[in-house]
Amino acid sequence: MSIRRKTKELQDRMNIALSGGGEKAIEKQVAMGKLPARERVEAILDNGTFHEYDLFVEHQAKEFDMDKKILNADGVITGTGTIYGHSVCIYAQDFTVAGGSLGLAHARKITKIMDHAMKLGIPIIGINDSGGARIQEGVNSLAGYGEIFFRNTLASGVIPQISVILGPCAGGAVYSPALTDFVFVVDKISKMFITGPEVIKTVLGEEISMDDLGGARVHTEITGNAHFYAETELECFEQIKKLVTFVPWNNKKKADKFPTRKPRSKFKIDGIIPTDSKQPYDVRDVINSIVDDSDFLEIQEGWAPNMVIGLARLNGDTVGFVANQPLVMAGVLDVDSSDKAARFIRYCDAFNIPIITLVDLPGYLPGIDQEHAGVIRHGAKVLYSYSEATVTKITVILRKAYGGGYIAMNSRHLGADFVLAWPSAEIAVMGPEGAANIIFRKEIAEAENPEEMRKLKVKEYKKRFANPYAAAAYGYIDAVIDPTETRSYLMHALDVSKNKQELRPWKKHGIPPF
Repeated sequence: MSIRRKTKELQDRMNIALSGGGEKAIEKQVAMGKLPARERVEAILDNGTFHEYDLFVEHQAKEFDMDKKILNADGVITGTGTIYGHSVCIYAQDFTVAGGSLGLAHARKITKIMDHAMKLGIPIIGINDSGGARIQEGVNSLAGYGEIFFRNTLASGVIPQISVILGPCAGGAVYSPALTDFVFVVDKISKMFITGPEVIKTVLGEEISMDDLGGARVHTEITGNAHFYAETELECFEQIKKLVTFVPWNNKKKADKFPTRKPRSKFKIDGIIPTDSKQPYDVRDVINSIVDDSDFLEIQEGWAPNMVIGLARLNGDTVGFVANQPLVMAGVLDVDSSDKAARFIRYCDAFNIPIITLVDLPGYLPGIDQEHAGVIRHGAKVLYSYSEATVTKITVILRKAYGGGYIAMNSRHLGADFVLAWPSAEIAVMGPEGAANIIFRKEIAEAENPEEMRKLKVKEYKKRFANPYAAAAYGYIDAVIDPTETRSYLMHALDVSKNKQELRPWKKHGIPPF
């Protein structure tokens, strides 16, 4: 056979394999507002950089006449490319081919590219669009999922793992995204659930829509399973591209350094916090007044909004922010916000990203609902993650730091490297009003004017305890600073701690309060 004939055979085979589920299936996909799988891959990667592998992989199933069915690329596209010139591994399930169902060959294509990413030390991006396990392959489909989950776990904390839900992701399939670092969802397209609406109706007799069960908003606002929400696929892809500029390519590297840019002039740090400590404000304004170009990438914005987490740059270097949000529930720690903060702290620590903590909270949220929901166990996750982290940890106490909340939010006692406080900081066991009512109860009760006496004692307590100077006197705070000095203090702290080393007792691993 001549080279020309071999080349034509190759081209013919490629054309068939690249056709996916055929023109009608692709048209149906587009009609649902979904891009074809390869177009998704190419939209995420730099133009012309995608190299596809395992295009000609075929399933080996024989039951239920499967030996008569050819599934092009076995319903999943795998390969490598670049984002802003940096190499990544990527896979995308193709819903036009057998509903993107996962069989053994399909799973092995995914695990092969995951193994490739681990060996090369580069991120893995997975686009999920699948009806679930390929029923005709029985236990082999379940084995395939298990192999993926195992690799998700091995890769955790080693390379960035990004999941993109662009269609259904049902049953056991949901656990792979749940094991990854970041999950992206798109309105009216993304569906994640363990049990579908049909099964719920059969078992429980309840009618429920896919969107209400596991749509994009559900997972960004209620469950916390998703980290980024977009209105369209293209907006989602831009979010992915922005995220990867902030993170290192593996746990042995640091994120790329960018040119330093001053915060935007519209953010005035010394005018954000109200003089009345009971008045709320948006802590994101504080972050934007500190970071380069006021460019803050917030993560899980819609879930547990009383805690703000995200990535930014200081002096060109990536940093992670963990901040109480006084605008929501006074910034208290509760079950969900504790989980949100703890997971992000561990991510930053795993990937060499310094952590800056901004504190303004009255403590943990009281109440029977929180107690029964396990606020003790969940709250302990914050204590554990801060104590475990060995990256540079810097704390700035903006205003309230009461009781257990003071300890939990990266206090000196949990190993913070630098603790700074603004003059507006109030550090105490509890709020001045509550403390005065307890400490001076007898004096207030016996006074001719109890209300006036109470106000006097509250003022006295604030002067003696609810300020940054009592903690500074014990060395628990390194410096009380003017708010306008915050950016320069943080940049200096990051600079002097670049070569930080911290030795810990040997152990296989700790046992967090999961």
